[in-house]
Amino acid sequence: MTAQNWPNLVTMFFDQVEVYGEHPFLWAKSDGKYRPLTWREVAMQVTEMARGLQALGVKDGERVVLVSENRPEWLIADLAIMAAGGITVPAYTTNTVDDHRHIIEHSKAIGIFISTPKLAERALQAAHLSDLTQFAVMIEDLELQQSLNVDVINWQAVINRGSSSHVNIIEEAARFKRQDTACIIYTSGTGGTPKGVMLSHIAMMHNAIGATQILKKLGLNTETFLSFLPLSHSYEHTAGQFWPISLGAQIYYAEGADQLLNNMREAKPTIMMAVPRLYEMMHTRIMRGVAKEGGTKEKLFNKTLALGKKAFLTPGDMSLMDKLLNAILERLVRKKVRARFGGRLKAFVSGGAPLNPDIGLFFTALGVRILQGYGQTESGPVVSCNVPEKVKMDGVGPIFPNTKVRIADDGEILIKGDLVMNGYWRDPETTAATIIDGWLHTGDIGLIDEDGHLRITDRKKDIIVNSGGDNVAPQRVEGILTLEPQIAQAMVYGDKHPYLVGLLVPDEEWLKGWAEDNAKPDNLAQLCRDDDLHKALAEAVTRVNTHLSNIETVRKFIIASEPFTIDNAQMTPTLKVRRHKLKDAYGEALKALYG
Repeated sequence: MTAQNWPNLVTMFFDQVEVYGEHPFLWAKSDGKYRPLTWREVAMQVTEMARGLQALGVKDGERVVLVSENRPEWLIADLAIMAAGGITVPAYTTNTVDDHRHIIEHSKAIGIFISTPKLAERALQAAHLSDLTQFAVMIEDLELQQSLNVDVINWQAVINRGSSSHVNIIEEAARFKRQDTACIIYTSGTGGTPKGVMLSHIAMMHNAIGATQILKKLGLNTETFLSFLPLSHSYEHTAGQFWPISLGAQIYYAEGADQLLNNMREAKPTIMMAVPRLYEMMHTRIMRGVAKEGGTKEKLFNKTLALGKKAFLTPGDMSLMDKLLNAILERLVRKKVRARFGGRLKAFVSGGAPLNPDIGLFFTALGVRILQGYGQTESGPVVSCNVPEKVKMDGVGPIFPNTKVRIADDGEILIKGDLVMNGYWRDPETTAATIIDGWLHTGDIGLIDEDGHLRITDRKKDIIVNSGGDNVAPQRVEGILTLEPQIAQAMVYGDKHPYLVGLLVPDEEWLKGWAEDNAKPDNLAQLCRDDDLHKALAEAVTRVNTHLSNIETVRKFIIASEPFTIDNAQMTPTLKVRRHKLKDAYGEALKALYG
């Protein structure tokens, strides 16, 4: 069966098992070492878990929540829920009790998978309070400290229940139709209460097939993925799980942000999904390390960067001497940089938020390819992606095959095709306002250039309209601000006001050094109103303003009392700023800047 003819995601997986059988598939750390599960071993667990879920009462169309960090059991549970006839409802591990309860109650889930005792504290409390969930499957064993309204069963016990069933899960999978809802992914809430996006089997298969076709120049064959972004996010769920399955690829699971570079060296991935914030942090870390090295190494690095940028931006201006030196630096510098990422990386694929072109150019100049794509949960999620043969740093590439995109009169991007969601779960009014005559209204503003590449200029709802009626794209200004070594995070503000003001978070390492040099306390909460710190950051803002148009310049700013983080709910789990939360916390202080 060809990729285009797979009827659903479950059949796609089982077809690939027949092809790759005893080959390694999923890799996770055990006793400090990566160890594999074969395709066949994973398939056995999927079928037995699916039978076990049916024995627990999961029927076609019923929802089961999945709360887990990235690990083999995530994929097994996800496929088993679908194979049993259910609909997977992924949930972030960072969710609060209230977040979990909202998802459980809104989705009307009858079951929940939970990976660890630590995560069970909040997830089980939410399930208990909701009084809807009938069972909870613990991936790791848990000793209950209290009685609950939910039946808690361990992973192996559910598999054991499935082993006594004679239902042919593989054959039964043929009943699932391409347009059936496979999962309900709750949006990460950058603008308010999360909505449940219903994604069909075909929406995610459309993405997998499209990615394979549009990125064929990467030389896709025996690929290795490193799964790092939360699988509860649609980007990693589709591009980091189902796309690898469609390719017959191997998947390694990262241990976390603090071990990411070590895991890359161990797994040696060929493709990896990541969000712009990760590249920004890597950029800062690399530049800080180079500055500490100093001397000849710093000079070689800077020359490599300069020649790499020149070769990308104006290749016709490269002299013979430039080309010779660039070839030498390829071996002396770029090869070592690529080794830090495992040495086999064909591409980072960036999504989830706009990538600052300067960051993309930085890594490209160092010989590390970043291909920026575009999409949203409601579109499966990927709509377009840069191709290796023609990368545009300010664009998001050509549109995926069999996808219609048009630009509305007000600049909004509209999408039509199999990738479009089935709608918002239990929200027909919002669905009707978002999908009109089959066209998904994305809320993003953009254009299609002369090469057929899509460019995103901003979020429709995030665009700042100043008191003069001028439109300002805040993400562009914020991206330029955070390139300054003194500034780690930024948000600009100014809707219906005469000019922009900003909210800044100083870079942690820079702040430590500045505080030591100025005999100040090393505490942001104490320093956020310090005049000397404000003056130091003002110098950085002044430099940024020289690169901005008059309406984009940041005239005044305040300093945040703490970084934007997932824990304080000011960032989503995929590291996007929650503007509404920052406005709640700092809105009055920002308004006061207008006097």
